[in-house]
Amino acid sequence: MSYLTPRFSLADRLALVVIAGGLSFAAVPAFAEPAPLNEASISVSGEGTATLAPDMAVISLGVVREAATASEALSANNKAMRDVLDALSGQDIADRDVQTTGFTIAPQYRQSERKNGAYEPPVIVGYQVRNGVVVRVRDLSKLGGVIDRTVKLGVNQGGDINFTNDNPDEAIETARRNAMKEAIAKARTLAEAAGVKLGRVINISENTMRPMPVPQMMVRASMAKGADEAVPVAAGENTYSVTVNLSYGIDQ
Repeated sequence: MSYLTPRFSLADRLALVVIAGGLSFAAVPAFAEPAPLNEASISVSGEGTATLAPDMAVISLGVVREAATASEALSANNKAMRDVLDALSGQDIADRDVQTTGFTIAPQYRQSERKNGAYEPPVIVGYQVRNGVVVRVRDLSKLGGVIDRTVKLGVNQGGDINFTNDNPDEAIETARRNAMKEAIAKARTLAEAAGVKLGRVINISENTMRPMPVPQMMVRASMAKGADEAVPVAAGENTYSVTVNLSYGIDQ
């Protein structure tokens, strides 16, 4: 048996070379240059703060009523809460700034002790209805009057105040910049003391802390019969804090 060797022209041979070369090139993956392992670095943290006068207060108000029946307790609570909500509307508190946070109806029990030291089975002697709202007061000059008015109309529980800011972004931005300045200054000091130079930035991260609510006990004290003056309140300042973590490579 004889075999014929195929004949290719010069053009055919060049085309085969180009195709083979293209296939070979496409099969070679591209790799990024690996990052150096165990790179020497300097890691520091910086803290920055900024203060801002609050422009809003969030207060909790509650109405509690008790009666012999659940229906009577509910009716009394509903009337008092309606009066409170009407008073808030009269103080230009928008509907979006008033939110119900809790409503409960619970039986009230009495349990008598027998002469032998044992106890009688508990007996329901009445019902208690609680209804609470959280109110955002955006005009702090009205805060004392709002508390005084609602207490006179039936609020007899709650009173915690949280002074806050509607938009604290500017203060947080200032705190962030202050934190970064402190971190950079620390890194430069460490590098100078070690006799090395700072290289590239390896990592930057941050943690932001917002002011915690500070309950005002004076509000509870005002919930007494005969309170006829606006409740005195002091808003003070809110402090926003940002911590920045910064890592530099060491240029050796």
